[in-house]
Amino acid sequence: MTGLLPYGRQSVVEEDVAAVAEVLRGDWLTTGPQVTAFEEDLAGWTGGAGCAVVSNGTAALHTAYAAAGVGPGDEVVVPPMTFAATASTAVALGATVVFADVEEETFTLDPAAAAAAVTPRTRVVSAVDYAGHPADYDALRAALGRDVLLLADAAHSIGAAYHDRPVGSLADLTTFSFFPTKNLTTAEGGAVAAGDPALLARARRFRNHGLVREPAALRAPDEGGWHQEVHEFGLNYRLPDVLCALGRSQLRRLGDFLAARARLVARYDEALADLPGVLRPARRSWARPAWHLYPVRILDGRRREVYDRMRAAGIGVQVNYLPVHWHPAFADLGYRRGSCPVAEAFYAQQLSLPLYPDLTDADQDRVVDALAAALRGTPVRTAA
Repeated sequence: MTGLLPYGRQSVVEEDVAAVAEVLRGDWLTTGPQVTAFEEDLAGWTGGAGCAVVSNGTAALHTAYAAAGVGPGDEVVVPPMTFAATASTAVALGATVVFADVEEETFTLDPAAAAAAVTPRTRVVSAVDYAGHPADYDALRAALGRDVLLLADAAHSIGAAYHDRPVGSLADLTTFSFFPTKNLTTAEGGAVAAGDPALLARARRFRNHGLVREPAALRAPDEGGWHQEVHEFGLNYRLPDVLCALGRSQLRRLGDFLAARARLVARYDEALADLPGVLRPARRSWARPAWHLYPVRILDGRRREVYDRMRAAGIGVQVNYLPVHWHPAFADLGYRRGSCPVAEAFYAQQLSLPLYPDLTDADQDRVVDALAAALRGTPVRTAA
């Protein structure tokens, strides 16, 4: 049989290679002009919200929480249907995570559950655009009021829209990931977007050790031209020029990537419409998802069986995600199963089918055939 058909992968062309090579031949490998240019290019997709690029999606979350002033004594509300970093980066800053359940169908943060989780200690509520479908940001704003910062974990949803407004413009802070399986890649990378210039400035300082260089902000402005100061601690989360060049090249094709994903989703929707034992992903009328994942639900307690059968046939299905509060690190802190029943029930059924721009129709048909065979309990055909 052929190798494993992955559930996601990067799409790299010669233009991307050439963009990287040009930087490698130049004077700047990091902290140079490609960084600013990439941030400006990204702002074209965020409704003009300013961006600070960072070394990965986890760094983006850590940086955003730091920019929001999250620290010991604060609470951060997080849905459990996400990668652990949405919660763990808040814990790393000393905050307490409070998990709030997700909505049926989209499995994004439930505004009512989020509002019920808010206390006087809540600093940030983090919504996650699961699978590339935006959360209901207007409903979240209405439920939370204006005293709590709203963060959009948009690792799955760059290029998506909510009521025709772009992701990046919907929350006080937005984080992106550019991991190879995401909707565009810088190999490793991420970004923080913010409409508030003060939040953006704090994010940019945190990703660069907290260094202050602006003469008007220095406490010892007459020290000399070399002088720089640390006023608040930060980390080295810089994204180098060479990877920003790759990101700029990729970003020029983001519209094509999104269109390819939407076409493949439509083919999956049609092919699976009458297949018993599986539910297709839903979407709201106001959403234009970015479709990072195609998450189906396998019914009748058969998810593990179907997963194993498809993997044995060379189909790289995946499960996204183990509810965050089920991870041992959170269980050891006292978080218990049963607290977020919608997310937990979804996890028991969830299976991500392969989805990426270069997935061919023939490979997609192979996925559909393998899923149908696995559900029927008949032998799954492997590729020659």
